[in-house]
Amino acid sequence: MGKAKNPRRVAENEAYAVGTMLRGSPQKLNLVAQTIRGLPVEKALASLTFNRRKAARDVKKVLESAIANAENNHNLDIDSLVVAEASVGKSLVLKRWRARARGRVGRILKPFSRIRIVVREVQEN
Repeated sequence: MGKAKNPRRVAENEAYAVGTMLRGSPQKLNLVAQTIRGLPVEKALASLTFNRRKAARDVKKVLESAIANAENNHNLDIDSLVVAEASVGKSLVLKRWRARARGRVGRILKPFSRIRIVVREVQEN
């Protein structure tokens, strides 16, 4: 009697990976994510390797996970993969405070983000 199998969230020629609780604002993470949208995965990995932003390491880790999912779980050819989507969203925000003059408080917001990367196998002409 078990549970019914979960339907796939992406097409048959796609695989994805999600990175949650990434430290940093979604706006900064999206600046890195938009540099790899639509690129072949080897160019995207090379771009992220030499990107100087801190968020590039997290994006690269998630992209490598999506590539591994495509190869191991869905039997896709990694040489013909393209980054189809790289979407960034908000996660929780830690709210801290700092003492300021005259007994007041300065708010410090420490945001977290999430990223979802979808890779697609394309047929070469």
